[in-house]
Order: sequence, then C-alpha cells, then structure tokens
Amino acid sequence: MQETKVAVIGLGIIGSIWAANYASEDMLAASWNRTPKPDLDLKQTDLAGCAKAAQHLQICLYDADSVREVLKQLLPHLNAGHVVIQSSTIDGESATEFSKLVHNTGARYLEAPFTGSKPAAEQRQTVFFLGGSPALVTEIEPLLAKLSSKRFHIGTPHQATAVKLAMNLQIASISQALCEAITLTRSADISDDCFFEVLRANVSWSGLAELKESKLRQADYSPQFSTKNLHKDMRLAKQTAKCELPQLERTLQTLATAEAAGYSEQDFISMIQLLEE
Repeated sequence: MQETKVAVIGLGIIGSIWAANYASEDMLAASWNRTPKPDLDLKQTDLAGCAKAAQHLQICLYDADSVREVLKQLLPHLNAGHVVIQSSTIDGESATEFSKLVHNTGARYLEAPFTGSKPAAEQRQTVFFLGGSPALVTEIEPLLAKLSSKRFHIGTPHQATAVKLAMNLQIASISQALCEAITLTRSADISDDCFFEVLRANVSWSGLAELKESKLRQADYSPQFSTKNLHKDMRLAKQTAKCELPQLERTLQTLATAEAAGYSEQDFISMIQLLEE
C-alpha cells in the first residue's frame, strides 16, 4: 500500500497548523508559502518540489485569485497520481473552473472548504465540506480526518463552496448580535459575569459565544480569523446568492466599516469596537 504523503500549499494561520499536524503523523512531504517562513520547520520547497514529493496537494490560500496563480504554476507538474485538495474559501464558479483545469492534467480535484478558526485547527476540530465524486471523498476522508472532527460530502465543488459561505454568514450574523447584546448589558452596568451566565442558560447560547467569550471579556482582538477574511467571504456570499439577503447586506456594511476603522487584521470580534466609539 502506497504511503500517504501530503504537501500543504499556503502557510498562513491555518495552513501552518495543518502542516504541523501532518508532520506529527509523519505524513508531511513538503510545504510552500508565497513568502518563505524560515521559522517554521515544515519542509518548505517550491511548487514543483511539492508536486514531486507528494501525491496529495492541499491548498489553503486567501482567495480565488491566489489559488488561480498557484495552479498556473502547479498544473505543469501534475499527473494522474496527484489529488488537489482545495481548502481556500472561494466562489463556486472558480471551484468549477479549477476542477476542470486539474482534471485536464489527469489529476483529480476535491473541493474542501472548512469552518473552524485557529483553536479548532490546533485541536483538530476543523469541519470540512467536501465537493467531488463519492469515490474520491471516500478515498480522501481518512487523510482529512487527521485534521478534523467532521467531514460532510455536500455534492459538487460549487455546492461545497456555497455551504461554506452560508456557515460564515451565520458566524458573522451571530457575532454582530453577540456584540450588540453585551454592549447593551454593559450600558446597564451589568457585569460580563452575569451576562455570560445568563446567556449560557438561554437558547441563544452558541459555539461562537463560547469561542469568543474570553476575547470579549479581555478585549483581546488578536486574530483567530480576521475581519479582512470574513469581509472577503461575505462578498463571496453576496456573489453566490441568487436573491437579496438583508442580513448579509447589513453584515457587509458593518465589516466594511470595521476595515475602514483599522480593524482589518484583527479578529472579526473586534467589530464590537464600532459600538464603543
């Protein structure tokens, strides 16, 4: 049986954690980042070296344009032995385009966007939404299980991207409500201890509230997932939607205001600062 080897392409907050997780399983053959990161001992090489070293190439980049640029360089080095696992958050049209480009080389393509920010990646609690053939999903699922708690086969690459964007719309909307709610109680001189104790007993308690409680209490805006990235994803959600979504429009306005205020690189929960001004 052939040994499973992976190359991780993109060593940002999530990609670097995934590469380290694969390395701990002795599965990491190579990694690549646009700007080399010498502080990370992750077998960094160029894209040709990634394709030579590994049959599984997992891409985790910023947007469709960055994926397109990487594929332009990577495609000449692909063959029937490769599987491209595309985990960047992109739009459905781009996912369909990339799938065709990869298949034209003889390689296979799996769309694999995910939810779960830095803590989830560190705890291997990422959730993947998979778009591709059932046979390929079955083949690749044991590999992605090294990084994740759940994997859902959604359907086509286009459909997988739509589910990812829908989940991020939920996250953005719940975050706005959470920020407004705690701002309201603080204005009534109610302690954060009381607010979160009551919230835990309410049907509106969520995994998002649990994740962001300590950051809100401490005004800690170090990025688990940045305002810039969430704003980009909401623009993709608007591009994907076939009807007007009022909550999405309000969310886009809030995130644009947060970026204009200088919170682009901060965690998206930093949007609460807009209510405090």
